[in-house]
Amino acid sequence: MIMRKIGVVGAGTMGQGIAEMLAFNGLEVYVTEYSEEKLAQALLQIEQNLDRQIEKWALTRAEKKLTLNRIHLIHRLEELGDCELIIETITEDLESKKMIFERLDQICKPHVILASNTSTLSLTELASVTAHPQRVIGMHFVYPANRTDLVEIVRGLKTSDETFNRTKHFVEHIIQKKGIMVFESPGFVTTRLICLFINEALHVLEEGVASAEDIDSAMRIGYSFQNGPFEMADRFGLDAILAALERMFREYGELKYRPSIVLKKMVRAGQLGVKSGVGFFHYDKDGDRQ
Repeated sequence: MIMRKIGVVGAGTMGQGIAEMLAFNGLEVYVTEYSEEKLAQALLQIEQNLDRQIEKWALTRAEKKLTLNRIHLIHRLEELGDCELIIETITEDLESKKMIFERLDQICKPHVILASNTSTLSLTELASVTAHPQRVIGMHFVYPANRTDLVEIVRGLKTSDETFNRTKHFVEHIIQKKGIMVFESPGFVTTRLICLFINEALHVLEEGVASAEDIDSAMRIGYSFQNGPFEMADRFGLDAILAALERMFREYGELKYRPSIVLKKMVRAGQLGVKSGVGFFHYDKDGDRQ
């Protein structure tokens, strides 16, 4: 079955990036949020992001118009009933996600794939509240979703081969990204490894070995990283990094996942990175380093 109508539940940073990427690839995207205000703000931010791409000669005005015309704002989950694939992108809260999946399972036809963009939560547990657990799967897009050509396709305990194969076909042939198969495990591959990398960089900073700027330079220049660990953390959101580390620490029980005290202090102070304008570095309203 060809999937052309895609639902996106959640219009935060990842939801916006996923919706923009899907629409740019010619798909009709239906985005929903719990408030009309958040929906309107999400569409404005998508438009501003497209404008920034035009300024950098990465996009034409015609492509922007076509992309925006394919994004439809809806206000109730029930309006997703005609979608062929739904991607949930709300905050990393298990109970909230379970409520969404339970409702989607009642709204959507049995063949519709229900995917989650979760980076740390159990797909098996999300699927347990549905009557069709075989159609629940993880589609973990790496930030920024519109520019990173990778999707972790995560199989829960009851995810069927058909669901996996249809999802992989969608990822690789419709949105033209590389899909890797991952069996359910807290943090999967990308989140597990990158959070450990960032956490170790934080320990190096705590110990006074080098400054944040010099640690980033060492990894960019010495190992050809596009961004150093601290700029990565700022762009992911320090609150998201902290939440992922805490969940993996609880799940695995290993000290290597225990979050740095510096990370905790910065989150408590509201220094979350790009989203707040300040993290390890300072950013302007467009998210560029100052």
